[in-house]
Amino acid sequence: MIRIGGFLLVMLIATATAAGVTFLLYRNELGRLRDAVSRGSLVAKLDIGPIEYADSGAGIPLLSIHGTGGGFDQGLALAADLVGGGFRVIAPSRFGYLRTPVPRDPSPAAQGDAHAALLSKLNVPKAVVVGVSAGARSAVELTLRHPDKVAALILIVPALYSPTSPVSIDVGRGNKFAFWAVNAGGDFAWWAAENIAPSILIRFVGVRPALLAVAPQAERGRVMGFVRSVEPLSLRFYGINIDSAPDLHELPLEEITAPTLIISARDDLFNTLPSAEFAAAKIPGAKLVVYDAGGHLLVGREQEVRMAVRTFLAGAGLIIR
Repeated sequence: MIRIGGFLLVMLIATATAAGVTFLLYRNELGRLRDAVSRGSLVAKLDIGPIEYADSGAGIPLLSIHGTGGGFDQGLALAADLVGGGFRVIAPSRFGYLRTPVPRDPSPAAQGDAHAALLSKLNVPKAVVVGVSAGARSAVELTLRHPDKVAALILIVPALYSPTSPVSIDVGRGNKFAFWAVNAGGDFAWWAAENIAPSILIRFVGVRPALLAVAPQAERGRVMGFVRSVEPLSLRFYGINIDSAPDLHELPLEEITAPTLIISARDDLFNTLPSAEFAAAKIPGAKLVVYDAGGHLLVGREQEVRMAVRTFLAGAGLIIR
């Protein structure tokens, strides 16, 4: 009995020590992430309310509108990945993300108006507009409601309306856990999954883990960087909730006059290809680029996407290749 009791005591001490170390690692990481998103942005006081944004670089103005789980930080990173240098990147945090509160009307139309107001506040008469995933909704609304503000429209894996096959997400066991973490605003649950079962979160962001497993190391690092960028989850919770319950309906896309590029992948686990095809068929002169593989984050396609974007902008007379 003494030996058993001693063994149990050792196990309890070891478990408590491991839990303590884990908590310290989590607290330090969360503190670093909170500090990172507290810097590098400003808050514009607009009629619609305060809008957080980053303003970085020099060149052609580009409004980078992030997707679900993002913020100004993700907008900056996406612009760097998608278009490279030579742009003045304006990256707002959409409604409910980081320091942008949820207004009375959080619709994509109201968000589009907020984008236009931000550009006016910054004395930017016209910008290239990039909308990624759920960010494509307010990018389209901005283009329809304020066409004078949009020099060109780029929609990447757009989570838009489709009459035949709507944007969706798998509801398997792993995604149920991820949904639970989001709904609980669970910073620790998300952090723990990153370190213990990252494949759950990789699938949750629209990428097949098997695809990532055979991708180059740099791409694996980029995707895991995206997964980590969702933290602190508690600071993005309200925005994710808005994006998760969209009132998607058909818009008069045929009225868009800005040069438009739309990019998606056939294996996007969010099923954005039907909406990309529908939008491309409706928007006059829109160019559609579809990859057979890449998932929602276009894994392994970074250079191809950047070339497609820069070729499109050169064709629109906005940059010199």
